[in-house]
Amino acid sequence: MIFRFAQKVREHVSLSRQMRRSDSENNNSQIIIGLRPILEAIESGKTIDRVLIQHGLQGELFRDVREKLRQQNIGWQMVPIEKLNSISRANHQGVIAFISPIAFANLEAIVSASFKSGKIPLLLMLDGVTDVRNFGAICRSAECFGVDAVIIPEQGSVRISEDAVKTSAGALMHIPICKAGNLVETCSVLSASGILIFIANEKAHLSIFDADFTHPTCIILGSEDTGVRKELLLVADQIVKIPLRGKTESLNVSTSNSIFLYELDRQRRLL
Repeated sequence: MIFRFAQKVREHVSLSRQMRRSDSENNNSQIIIGLRPILEAIESGKTIDRVLIQHGLQGELFRDVREKLRQQNIGWQMVPIEKLNSISRANHQGVIAFISPIAFANLEAIVSASFKSGKIPLLLMLDGVTDVRNFGAICRSAECFGVDAVIIPEQGSVRISEDAVKTSAGALMHIPICKAGNLVETCSVLSASGILIFIANEKAHLSIFDADFTHPTCIILGSEDTGVRKELLLVADQIVKIPLRGKTESLNVSTSNSIFLYELDRQRRLL
């Protein structure tokens, strides 16, 4: 009896948590459920951040949705049905789309405009940053220091929600956000355009205070758990670090971002 009662309590707590997460997510972002509504949203030009699709989903209408996602370069993720049910208890038909509160920008156009204006391009690329508060704080600092655009991957990145906009103190409404299908290929394109790639890594030998940020620059920051991926480290022009004095090995990624941008801005003000 005691065991069954304890089990029921655990099940009730688990369900309550799922419902709170669902309500929180629905309140903080606009979602669209169902295959036909999502297809119509794509065709009408709505800015879709990403789409969650149930594992094993089949059918002609699903194939139409998937093809539209591919054509529009909209990222999607295959998830178990339990994930979808935790977001919406309605009949989602195995598909849920999140509408972005911002429109995404074209990176090539931004880089071209920056060069034409005579400005020294400054880009910020985020690899695996998934925490919405960190992302919002990063974008806030980026906008304050004149970053031309923030680049995020289509897969494995933060979902841009109203929470992200609030955390950024509204900066997300003013700084261009670009999505890239492949960050390594994007770095190659940027390098071909004359932009130097700097990657932050606490194991680097070169200090940011000894690096030269007066050239066209793209700074790459990674997640706090795994850092920047090896594939990106291989294409970097320079790997740099923030020298620390204490016993703690690393800084919060949004704090690191602010320090990098401040040093870059300091150097460019001396030109």
